[in-house]
Amino acid sequence: MRAAIHNPYLDTLGGGERYSMAVARVLLNHEVSVDIEWKDPSIQRKLEERFGVGLEGANIIPDVKRGDGYDVCFWVSDGSIPTLKARKNFLHFQFPFKDVNGRSLLNKMKLFRINKVICNSLFTKGYIDNEFGVEGIVIYPPIDTASLNPGTKENLILFVGRFSQLTQAKNQHILIQAFKRFFDSGYKDWQLVLAGGVEVGVDNYLNRLEKSTQGYPVKIVKSPSFRQLKDLYSRAKLFWSATGFGVNAQKDPLGLEHFGITAVEAMAAGAVPIIFNAGGHKEIVKHEKDGFLWETLAQLLKYTKIALEDKSVLKKLSLQARQDASRFSYDSFEKSFLEVL
Repeated sequence: MRAAIHNPYLDTLGGGERYSMAVARVLLNHEVSVDIEWKDPSIQRKLEERFGVGLEGANIIPDVKRGDGYDVCFWVSDGSIPTLKARKNFLHFQFPFKDVNGRSLLNKMKLFRINKVICNSLFTKGYIDNEFGVEGIVIYPPIDTASLNPGTKENLILFVGRFSQLTQAKNQHILIQAFKRFFDSGYKDWQLVLAGGVEVGVDNYLNRLEKSTQGYPVKIVKSPSFRQLKDLYSRAKLFWSATGFGVNAQKDPLGLEHFGITAVEAMAAGAVPIIFNAGGHKEIVKHEKDGFLWETLAQLLKYTKIALEDKSVLKKLSLQARQDASRFSYDSFEKSFLEVL
């Protein structure tokens, strides 16, 4: 069998790109020849280092011809519907697109060639089904839970997410603002680490962040490898996220977290998630069971202090977070994808 994979955002090295490479890995594991469309072959090394996913045997080629001549085509949509030509065609949405004229006659015709519309979360699926008049399925992103384990925990709050300001801002400046209040309230032995890609869409944001951290124990880790991330996850006691904070969910669903891969990775390593209550986050965290969902900065700080005031509470949340993260494992992803294939 021959398979083609197209993702127009590969160089952003984000969650959707990890998803696409997991599809490639599943296919390669089952002796399928895989061609990944990209103009620069050096992207393979960058993908492997960032995500810790081996792509040995895959081919990076400039054009997969919309699947023409292939048995399988996995295509990540940019909001449009392509005319796919493989024997089996899978259209993947990692963004909750809306108001893109999804139910046009031309799109309806193109969708006849699509075997399955696959979404990364129920949150995304709700928008895609409504916009395009389809009945998509959800296959959650795969998390390498087997290799993520707690180490010696430190007084460390972690966030992992790209610093890009394109489409969806991760709001690292909000986390810095909250941490300053947390630190000044008496938690002087804590530090905040912000790790993420800086390849595209950063502009002057990173410089402003670095200036705003002066005088506080805040560390910025630029474009970490997966090995670096595993170390950070293993040492972090808490995982914060402010993605979606300040966004009008009805007008701009793209601004919310569509799933939240890094939150699950943190949970797998025993870090307790305290993340913004919107988008795909609500499918990950069970409030007060394996973490917390917050809506105001006051709540973020309140839940943080609740988790820390009693060691037994933090331990209980951490153990439950690890257990609940397992439902997003690579094995679960592979099983679900092969069933669809």
